[in-house]
Order: sequence, then C-alpha cells, then structure tokens
Amino acid sequence: MTDFTMTKDAEGIATIVWDTVGKSMNVMSIQGFADLDAHIDDALADDAVKGVIITSGKKGSFAGGMDLNAIAKMKADAGDEPAKGLFDGTMQMHSVLRKIERAGMDAKTNKGGKPIASVLPGTALGIGYELPLSTHRIFAANNPKAKIGFPEIMVGIFPGAGGTTRLTRMLGAMAASPFLLQGKMVSPDKAKAAGLIHEVSDDPMADARAWVLSEPKIVKPWDEKGYKMPGGTPFHPAGFMTFMGAATMVHAQTQGAFPAAKALLSAVYEGALVPFDTAIKIEARWFTNILMNPSSEAMIRSLFINKEALEKGAVRPAGVPDQTVKKLGVLGAGMMGAGIALVSAQAGIEVVLIDRDQAAADKGKAYAATYMDKGIARKKATEEKKEALLSLITATPDLDALKGCDLIIEAVFEDVGVKAEMTKKVEAIIPEDCIFASNTSTLPITELAKASKRDDQFIGIHFFSPVEKMLLVEIIKGKQTGDRAVAKALDYVRQIRKTPIVVNDARFFYCNRCIIPYVNEGARMLTEGVAPALIDNAARQLGFPVGPIQLTDETSIDLGAKIARATKLAMGDDYPDSPADDLIFYLEAEGRMGRKANAGFFNYDEKGKRLGYWEGLNEKHPLLEEQPDLIEVQERLMFSQVLEAVRALEEGVLEDIREGDVGAILAWGFAPWSGGPLSWLDIIGTPYAAERTAELAAKYGERFATPALLKEMADKNQTFYGRFSKDEEAAA
Repeated sequence: MTDFTMTKDAEGIATIVWDTVGKSMNVMSIQGFADLDAHIDDALADDAVKGVIITSGKKGSFAGGMDLNAIAKMKADAGDEPAKGLFDGTMQMHSVLRKIERAGMDAKTNKGGKPIASVLPGTALGIGYELPLSTHRIFAANNPKAKIGFPEIMVGIFPGAGGTTRLTRMLGAMAASPFLLQGKMVSPDKAKAAGLIHEVSDDPMADARAWVLSEPKIVKPWDEKGYKMPGGTPFHPAGFMTFMGAATMVHAQTQGAFPAAKALLSAVYEGALVPFDTAIKIEARWFTNILMNPSSEAMIRSLFINKEALEKGAVRPAGVPDQTVKKLGVLGAGMMGAGIALVSAQAGIEVVLIDRDQAAADKGKAYAATYMDKGIARKKATEEKKEALLSLITATPDLDALKGCDLIIEAVFEDVGVKAEMTKKVEAIIPEDCIFASNTSTLPITELAKASKRDDQFIGIHFFSPVEKMLLVEIIKGKQTGDRAVAKALDYVRQIRKTPIVVNDARFFYCNRCIIPYVNEGARMLTEGVAPALIDNAARQLGFPVGPIQLTDETSIDLGAKIARATKLAMGDDYPDSPADDLIFYLEAEGRMGRKANAGFFNYDEKGKRLGYWEGLNEKHPLLEEQPDLIEVQERLMFSQVLEAVRALEEGVLEDIREGDVGAILAWGFAPWSGGPLSWLDIIGTPYAAERTAELAAKYGERFATPALLKEMADKNQTFYGRFSKDEEAAA
C-alpha cells in the first residue's frame, strides 16, 4: 500500500491525499517521497489536469514530520560514505519539493506551470510544513488546536528539506528566527498573521479548489528577477544588523553547546548570499553536517524516539489491564500537593485534596484558581474552563472523602513517622484495591511501605517542582511493589501527559542521586577557591540551564542542609563527610537560605533579582590566585553526575538506559545536546572515560573512582547503547 493516492476530477483538479498506513498522524518516508514524486509527474504531464491540491487523509492533522528511521536508513545504506548518502538523500527530497514549486514552469521565462495548493486539516510540523511551503498557496482549516511550525531544533537538528531557506526568503531572517531557532509552533490564525500560511478557512478544500481554478500567478518571489530578501541580506545595512544580532543571540542562548543552532544560522547566512537553488544545496550540506554530528543522533534518540517510547508504555508490565485513574486522593495541599491536584484536574480526573484543616486545603485549591486566572489573562483559558477544572477538586480535611479513590498520592512532610501515620489512617478508609503512592524525593520507598498493610500496592511517584511545568515523573518500585501498582502509576502519568521513568528503590532514587553530586561538586570547588562565576559559567557552556551554585540558591539552601542531616543520620559512619556540607551549614547559620530569602550564594534586590555573588564567599574561602582550567572544571561537574548514572545502572536502580538519559534531561536539564549521561559516555568513548575518571580520582578523591562496569566496558571498547539497547536485544 502507498501513503499517497491521487484522484482526478472532471474540473481538472488532481487531489493528492497523504494517508500514512498504520499511523494516527502522517510521517514522511523515503518511499513516501517517491510516491509523491510519481503523482506530481503524472499530474504535470496530464493536459487535462489544471492544478493540484495536496491534503491529508488524517482527521485534524496534516503531518507530524519525517520518519527519523528514514534518515538512519539513508546513512546506513551509504556504507563507507554516510555523509554522501545523507547529502544525496537530502538533495533528492529537495528535488521533489523544487519540482512542486516550479510546477512545470519554463526555467527562463517563468511562464506556464500548474497551480499547486496545500490544504492543512490541522497540525503541520517539520516536513509536514516544508511540503506545504513548496506549494503555491497554503490553506489551513480553522482548527485552534492545530500547530504549525518547525520543532526540529528541539531534538538537535533543523529544517533540512528547504524549510530553512524558504521561510527565511518568505519572512526575512529576523521574522523567521523564532520559528527556526526556537522551534516556535503556532495555531493557524497566528501562522497567517506571521506570514507562515496564506489562508485560514472554515472550508479550506472549497477555497483551495476555487483558487486553483482561478488561473493564479504561481511564481515564487525568489524566482522572480529583482527579488530582495525581506530585512536585507548579510551585507545590506539593515541585514548586517540582523545577522550580527542573530549570531550574538544564538551564542548567548546556547553558549556554543548546541551545534544545530550554529549550523542553521550558517545555512541561513550563506544561503542568503546566493541564488535559491544554490542556497538549498548549502542547506543540505549543513543539514548533513549536523546529522553526522553524534550530538544530533543522541538528541534524536533520547528526546524523540526514547521519550516517545517511554510515554507509550515501553516499560509497562505486560498483561496488566488498563489502570486509568478515575478518582485521586492527594494528601497534603502544600506546593507539591497543590500542583499534583492541578495537573490531575487538567486531565479530567476527580481529585480530593486533603490537608490538616479547611483553610490549608482551600489554599491548595486556590493554587489551581490562580493558575487558571493567569491563563485567562493570557487568553489561554476561559472562566468556564476555570470553573470546570475547580469543580473537579474537592478541598477538605475529612479523610472520609477519600472513599472510592483508586489512587492516593501522599505529599506530606518529609518525615518517615509522619508519613507512616498518614498511611495507616488512610488505608483504613480507602478501598482494598486502591494503590498508595508517596511523592517523597529522598526517603526509601521500601522503608515507607513498612507502614502499609498492602506493600505490593505501595509505590513512589516522585514529581519535580513546579509540578505543572516539569515534564518528568520518577516512579519508584519498592522491594514488594507489584506490577499492578507500576501499571497504575504509568497509566496515571500518561493521563497527565508527562514522561515517566521507572526505577528501583535506593536512597535518592535516580534523579536526586545524580543531581546532589552536581551541586556538591560546585560547592566543593568554591571551598577550594575556584571562582563561583567560573563554576556556573562552565556548566552553562556545557548546556546546563543553570550552574550548580545558582541551582542551589533556586532550590533553597536550608533544603540542602536538611537532606544532608537526614542522610547522615540514616547512613551513620558510612556517610562521607564533605566540605560542601560545611559550606551549606555555614550559609544556613548566616540566614542565607537562597533566593526565597533574598540571600544565599547570591545577593538579591528587594524584587528578587540577582545582583551578583555574595562577597562573604570570598572572605570565607579566598579565591585561588591561579584558577583551574575550564575543561577540568567542566569534567568534574560532568563526571560527578555521570558516574552516579553508571552506578545506578550497575546496581540495578536503573533497569533501562533510555530512562537514565531521558530522565536526566527532563529532570534537571542535563546537557541536552549530549542525549543524556550515558549517551555522553558513548560520545566521548568508554576508554577515555575510564582513563579520565582514574586521573580525577587520584587528584580529587574516591567519588570519581571508575565503576567496575565502566572499566569492563572500556577494556572491551563497548558503548552503552551497543551493550544495553533494548532495540539491539529485540533484534537479537
């Protein structure tokens, strides 16, 4: 079966319908391009055909983008010349789209040709927007839920089938930059206002038919003599300012850590200096360059393929029936509990929000009201939607309201005794088959489950703050946790449209286990006299959203002190004393609790704006006269996290390397360009990693000791995705 079919009618219109077999949304494949090409040849050669309309057979969408497996196939089929295979494959795509654009016109006179329109029933992303861009008129349905744009930059590539060149020539570099460099996606009405499409219609097919039969002018502006790019080319006075500003903006936002942004800007800059057909060759070369970069492969794998697989239930226990949550009980209406109630109600789940008294419970519900009010102010929500959401949340101190719940999420104070008491009280009320989850961020689930009469139904569901913004949920299996509890947690996370990872129980689980060494290493370096600006900027230049010093201020210093004390109490003599703890305790004693107190590692003004690092840091720990090398600082920050990820895999806390990479990026922003900690080790190579960690351990201590697993893999020159990939296991 083919993904593209064509029919011709008595009025002379050929309609090409894109309907990818077996997919809910269209995706482009190599064969799909070949089929489309054949239909275009047929339509252009048929004298009875006056024009063409390309549309979708999928209700509510046009296309979701390229089948990324097709890119991998182009690379693999090229054998010893993968770059040539990718370039030739990309140019073949350009050839098809350019044929649509020229539509049989005479190369010299621009006369002749047949009008080709595209009709978008809904969402058009990636190649699903590049194809319409090559047509002469884009008609979109009046579908406010639809999104149009190029999200490629967010998975480490950029629009490489002409989208970069065409959009820049349509809008100019400045106007195109949010859609190319930021991956901005907009609704059809906003797309029309921005110039991305031509028409928004209640009946786009009828309007497209009328336009095709009107004998319209179809020559694109850039194929006309005397074409000038909106906003100017790089050496035009106005264009010079635009391109200089764009280069500065890209570097400021990426710190040079994300290669796709730089490659895209190069393609735009160089392409603007030459005719269109040369420009798309330049675009294809930069696209090939980025596809050959291991960063793009790692980002695509983690942020697209593996993230999607986890969201679709890749680690869900087999054979467990659907566990959709119908009524949720949330214990604790503080910031976390209120956030959990909000996202659950947004998913249409009935929520009972419990706290010690009515005032506290109402305050938690008010969080949802405030959130919706902000949405109304931004015209993202309505009063009706607000009332509908709030009607799903019952705020009360009465535990009897939990009757009929099929999932409980406990989000009370981080104390084993407090949680145990609440577990016993609630289990006496809820149905026997109700799953009980704790939102603890540090306390072992197996220990908390001891208070439960049904430990096989006890599980950890760890949210990150703020709940409504953070994309990841970490699900933790205790030693006795059963498959139904895991399935329940996964189905719930899917309902609230977040990405889950499932890990086994251990202190700090997986995410905090890796985050804590990162912030501790930053604090350690401070005590050694390393400049705080060097530490934070070294992290930002690695692609982290914030450095470890700033992150500690953002999450609160007293929280770090509480965690350190609790961990020391639990571990006893096994707890590794650290100068990082001493520094945190010192700041706590000074009353510098972080941003929330307007005093921490940073000074703040009365509005909470950072003014610079606190001078007292240098007084407490004078700066070294000779600061360490940037790369050494960066490697300390990277390996402090990465080695914990390896140990988590080695100890069985992580069962699937995909979860280790996806979780790290979504939970704390681990260098997204790398694809995650285990992907990063594959990029630098396990032999180098083992050698370098041995050197760091000799210089800075046993926390950098090479794990046995990493050493074994280095000796065999293995990669993590070569050894542990679920795809490889399935193929075997």
